[in-house]
Amino acid sequence: MTFKSAHNDHHIVWAPLALGLLVSACGTLGPQDGAPQRVLDADAIQDAQPRYEPLSKYGNPDSYVVAGKRYNVLDSAKGYVQRGVASWYGTKFHGRATSSGEPYDMYAMSAAHKSLPLPTYVRVTNLNNRKSAIVKVNDRGPFHSDRLIDLSYAAAVKLGIAAHGTAPVEVKAIEVTPVAQTQATQIPVTQTSTAIAGGHFVQVGAFSDRGNAERLVQKISLQIPFPVSISSTNDTYYRVRVGPFRDWKQVQSVQSQLSNLGINDVMVLSD
Repeated sequence: MTFKSAHNDHHIVWAPLALGLLVSACGTLGPQDGAPQRVLDADAIQDAQPRYEPLSKYGNPDSYVVAGKRYNVLDSAKGYVQRGVASWYGTKFHGRATSSGEPYDMYAMSAAHKSLPLPTYVRVTNLNNRKSAIVKVNDRGPFHSDRLIDLSYAAAVKLGIAAHGTAPVEVKAIEVTPVAQTQATQIPVTQTSTAIAGGHFVQVGAFSDRGNAERLVQKISLQIPFPVSISSTNDTYYRVRVGPFRDWKQVQSVQSQLSNLGINDVMVLSD
């Protein structure tokens, strides 16, 4: 199998920082990079969940230079829509620091972009098969004139790009504001009181495709004694959640049962 994506060994030095901060940059997938041995089920991969985050302290200089070419960073992602070629990067950079400072996780839904502010959430649509996914842009690259975005391995699998290496895509920014963030407030699970004021849900996933959400509901419903449903507050994604609960012991119980099913990345949300 031939792959066509990802990072080179070179690094960027952000000139405006004057601190000699080194961060990785996307380039071209070489013979040392590729897919992991772990096989991912595309239908089970969850979209990144857009949420308001402050801009990265280190990942957003006004401009930076790679291989003698200067790239300008956008002040805002608002209204950004662009079509181009997507590639992906994998094992070689797994665990290394991205340009935003976060470690690169090839199993997470993330991406690299030359000019979008870090972080930015975007919807990527594969124009060959019309599959779409939401990813978090937290890295810089790919530094090729014919490529628009470099996807994580998981994102490439979900979009049907991993086996081909590249594909034409549309990238559309998702605007997330602090006000929108308050619609789903995460609740700490280390509560001392047993009773909960109002109903709360344990969210186990969010998908841009309703069919994927329905498959997860079916899987979970057969294995836990709690109601499982799909909530959609807008057209962006479908949330799979368990509940409602009015007792913290029930919340902790369902978290334990979900953990036994291999589902550990959950959020407790207010109704």
